[in-house]
Amino acid sequence: MEERYESNELIERLPPHLKQFIKPQNYEDYTAVDQAVWRYVMRKNVDYLSQVAHESYLDGLRKTGISIDSIPSMYGMNRILKEIGWAAVAVDGFIPPNAFMEFQAYKILVIASDIRQLENIEYTPAPDIIHEGAGHAPIIASPDYAEYLRRFGEIGAKAITSAHDNEMYEAVRELSILKEAHNSSVEDLEDKIRAAEQKVDALQQKKVEPSEMALIRNLHWWTVEYGLVGTVDNPKIYGAGLLSSIGESAWCMKPEVKKLPYTIDAAYQEFDITKPQPQLYVTPDFAYLQEVLEEFANTMAVRKGGWRGLKKLIGSKQLGTIELSTGLQVSGVFTRMIQNEDNEVVYFETEGETALAYREKEVIGHGISRHKNGFRSPLGKLKGINLSIENMGPRDLQAYNFYDGKPISFEFESGITVDGLNVTGMRNLSGKLMLIQFTDCTVRYREEILFSPEMGDFDMAVGKEIVSAFAGAADYRSYDVLSHTLSGTETVRVSLSEAEKKRNQLYQKVREQRESNAIDLPALTSIFKILSQEFPEDWLLSLEILDLTRGKDDSFSEKIIEHLTTVKKNRPEVAHLIDNGLSLINK
Repeated sequence: MEERYESNELIERLPPHLKQFIKPQNYEDYTAVDQAVWRYVMRKNVDYLSQVAHESYLDGLRKTGISIDSIPSMYGMNRILKEIGWAAVAVDGFIPPNAFMEFQAYKILVIASDIRQLENIEYTPAPDIIHEGAGHAPIIASPDYAEYLRRFGEIGAKAITSAHDNEMYEAVRELSILKEAHNSSVEDLEDKIRAAEQKVDALQQKKVEPSEMALIRNLHWWTVEYGLVGTVDNPKIYGAGLLSSIGESAWCMKPEVKKLPYTIDAAYQEFDITKPQPQLYVTPDFAYLQEVLEEFANTMAVRKGGWRGLKKLIGSKQLGTIELSTGLQVSGVFTRMIQNEDNEVVYFETEGETALAYREKEVIGHGISRHKNGFRSPLGKLKGINLSIENMGPRDLQAYNFYDGKPISFEFESGITVDGLNVTGMRNLSGKLMLIQFTDCTVRYREEILFSPEMGDFDMAVGKEIVSAFAGAADYRSYDVLSHTLSGTETVRVSLSEAEKKRNQLYQKVREQRESNAIDLPALTSIFKILSQEFPEDWLLSLEILDLTRGKDDSFSEKIIEHLTTVKKNRPEVAHLIDNGLSLINK
């Protein structure tokens, strides 16, 4: 069966490497229990959050078309989100951090379409539609916050990752999948969860220098996911992780949770995704979030460049880009650099497919087919010449014997020498030379041959320095990036047992009565009898039935309350959930 998803103009303009993550929502896969879980969480959240959430939350629920009674559909959300200039897509759980950020830059909400199971109704480490749809979506109705989210995506997509980041991403993804795999056919599930938790814990304890992605992920966590707004003494909730968790939204307001003024220091505060947070940060308003974001961006390699930026790319072992002072952009997997005594980069190398670009567009004739075996080039000034190559006009080049079709030999201040036949040059829009092509060329550094004629033509990048370094390709069209695999682990699709199918049928019958507003007491009595006999530990459907029958048959209501009291005694871990449900019904 062909997979399809609802689209709109914003989704259509997404590049292919992002579209590959979009999955159909498959709304018919939501069970009646799933719908009841959504309804319970949303009723509890709206009741409580109306007192403690940022003022835009309830208004945002209306603006984004999110209802209390039914799981939202992507189609309905997109139709309404379009009015505020955003869109939403469904994905399978966690996706790579850079891709997640890039979706935000395109003003697309990424929504994990699965929903937490009843056992995890208060909190799940796995992204789900409650977290994304009921947490993230409503707050973007605030224009200041929506712009912060978009700008965060733009900057975050350029953040350079590390090998440790990739390990952590895969480990957290695996743990979140296993924790939501209850009642499934996964063998030795508890053992696998323990092993996954140990792996995440070991990675969290590992002392490594945080990458740019790790730091900006921290900022994302303490704002977008777990942020408070207002004053330290009287904060309001706006973070999606808090808005979507009926447990943490109440816990975070307790005095035990330290409230700190939000600053750039939050970038260096780690977090544990499996536990409630011991401290939270309070921003005075959404505009201030952008101030801190820009302050952090000024520390990133995308703005600072230099040897530190290139070092980060080499350490990442991932596709990245450097931009030279001429505007030439080199995209590839960087493997080496040579520095002078002032730590300036005087030479760099990539391995494998490399592409050259200018202003995010591939330079014609310089894609991966030409540079399939990597790219290398010296940088800096020529020895004994104050004028840098990039600033040389045609007469200057002739003065230093740079003639097309003529052999030439020259030396950089670093000691790197180039000997070859000068074929041609390429200039940028400002007229600066940014690329020179040589044939029969040899490039030496001390006793080492960096490039020899057998390697083909030598394309030398022109530039005094590296002005920017960032993750990903300058022009995404340069690469075939439709090859992402998620560690071989996909979200477990629960196969319902015959008993679970029967329980869902009971939930569905009750749901149909609510939706039709035609209460059939004898039918509900029969459903409750089967439920209490065959599913004595279930508590949510009893609340659903009580909600429909309250005030219609007092003796029946008393029976339901007695049953719930018994469940509370037998399952003390859900007693507070039952009490919360009763409180909502009594209101």
